[in-house]
Amino acid sequence: MKLWAGRTGGDVDERLSAINNSIGFDSRMAKQDITGSIAHARMLGRQGIVEPEDAAKIVEGLQGILADIDSGALQIDMTCEDIHTFVEATLTERIGDAGKRLHTARSRNDQVALDIRMYLADAIDRLVDLAKDLTGAFCDVAAQHLETVMPGYTHLQRAQPITLAHWLMAYAQMLLRDIERLADCKKRTLVLPLGSGALAGTTYPLDREYVARQLGFNGISLNSLDGVSDRDFALELLADLSILMTHLSRYSEEICLWCSWEFKFVTLADQFSTGSSIMPQKKNPDITELVRGKTGRVYGDLMTLLTAMKALPLAYNKDMQEDKEALFDAIDTAELSLEVLAPMLRTATFHPANMKKAAQKGFINATDCADYMVKKGIPFRDAYKVTGQLVKYCIDRGLTLDELPIAEYRRFSLVFDEDVYQAIDLLTCVSQRRLPGGPAPDAVKATIQATREALQA
Repeated sequence: MKLWAGRTGGDVDERLSAINNSIGFDSRMAKQDITGSIAHARMLGRQGIVEPEDAAKIVEGLQGILADIDSGALQIDMTCEDIHTFVEATLTERIGDAGKRLHTARSRNDQVALDIRMYLADAIDRLVDLAKDLTGAFCDVAAQHLETVMPGYTHLQRAQPITLAHWLMAYAQMLLRDIERLADCKKRTLVLPLGSGALAGTTYPLDREYVARQLGFNGISLNSLDGVSDRDFALELLADLSILMTHLSRYSEEICLWCSWEFKFVTLADQFSTGSSIMPQKKNPDITELVRGKTGRVYGDLMTLLTAMKALPLAYNKDMQEDKEALFDAIDTAELSLEVLAPMLRTATFHPANMKKAAQKGFINATDCADYMVKKGIPFRDAYKVTGQLVKYCIDRGLTLDELPIAEYRRFSLVFDEDVYQAIDLLTCVSQRRLPGGPAPDAVKATIQATREALQA
């Protein structure tokens, strides 16, 4: 069955069907297609556009189709052109001529636009729940490591002391913003295009607001051309997912580094690790490598739709059918990445001793040494110079600032006294950075609490 078979004979070259048919991927929108059609049918009956008895039959028939698909009693016919064709054909087969009235005052153009908006809104809800779970995992693990000192890095060089909790909560903040972006995208997604027709609306007295209320939409589109011909809401979601995957990829990169013997800051649980087919000693962080690699797929999905849309004249063009595979791939990829990273983090074993050892060897308390001198009345630029000389002196002798005798300190400046060792103690260095957003245990504890409250809100 071809919904457009009136203008042509309906018999087409099998190669046209191969490139034209979309049921292979849009069948996943069956629930949304049927739900949208139920709302449309109710409105048709309510407005007297279709006899109320026929509208009731249509609604009952559609509900039966959805129930049978959900239970597995009805298998989708993958030889149909698309999911819309399958649903309408099945409905007509079950209830007779009344089923042919379903498509009154509707085009596949606004029907497709409705289905994809509904599907994306549902997907956003799932993605937000998964992102919240991972954010909660960051909070839970961070709460266990408020005083686990580690080096913070710039240029991948040890820079200043922080805590593992502070590092974990950096990614939690990124995910909070990802969640906000997704929720904001949903607002613009839930704008009802149904009633736009093919491009110029319809002469039937539709009640678009009634349909919008049934489906939980925020409002209706105010231009029929725009209603069927733009996919900026889909582009926005792909952009949001690209940013989300960037954050997951950065986190994954650091876990890959930390699993190496050169760092050995973390060991992943066996159930989230793989081995080598030839090297028996290997335990590989394939999960994080794959998330890092899959990020490029999501970027590609964004570029696919941007490229498809960039030169399309108004209104609908078949190019826009290319939106779905890119969207579905990006959603599936982001969902899988979020699903696997949360339990991986919760079961990982971090190694505080190795982190502290790395922090001690990196002269990351040098800034605190300079600040010590400033508090003794030395101008910062002079203190900076003296501290640099001290670091070089220690490197030449294989010492750290903590190991340098006080007599040696005083060769560089008489302001140094025994209290310098307390000032440059790594935990002291961290604890003194107690400003909101800093790495001090109390500051991070406050961030964890604020993050948990944000997740609840």
